[in-house]
Amino acid sequence: MSKHHHFEEEQKPDMRNAGPEHMDGEQDLPAGNGTPDGADLERLCREQLCPACDVGKEAEETRLRALAEMDNFKKRMQRERDEQMRYAAESVLADLLPTLDNFDLALQYGSKVEACKDMLMGVEMTRKLLLDALKTHGLEVVGRPGEPFDPELHEAMGQEESAEMDEGHILNVMQKGYKLKERLLRPAKVMVSKSSKSHLHVKI
Repeated sequence: MSKHHHFEEEQKPDMRNAGPEHMDGEQDLPAGNGTPDGADLERLCREQLCPACDVGKEAEETRLRALAEMDNFKKRMQRERDEQMRYAAESVLADLLPTLDNFDLALQYGSKVEACKDMLMGVEMTRKLLLDALKTHGLEVVGRPGEPFDPELHEAMGQEESAEMDEGHILNVMQKGYKLKERLLRPAKVMVSKSSKSHLHVKI
């Protein structure tokens, strides 16, 4: 063995009895597998935050407000979609109201002509079929004789004295009204009853 080789062996440090201070890179590793997981990192971050600092609290409040606003936005959009679906047929039904009016007029004036009796049976049946089909979509008739006058549903065309009907009730229907579920499409045009001694005034 050469002298040079012997010198290198003497200079090589013996790590078998080295203390922890010589184990570079190992003294700071956490216990376990040596790698902190997500929970450990979160805990360490929370420990480093100053308890008296409001930054973390404000950030949490901002996050909660954003979540609440998003939830309210989703609910509002869902209500609007439900409303649109509920009244999607409104414009179509409104366009069909004149057709129902024509049927009513044909039945009203045709009933006075004996020669139209057979034809009116077909008109009445057709009107009934159409009205029944529209009712399945939520259409309802507004305004019938004998009902109490309701300015939210009825439009008073005038008042007439009546000995047979209580005051403030619908005496005659000039034009039927219609509503789609809870939404009024058209008020009924009616004549309202009154007694001869009444001073009741109905807005016309």
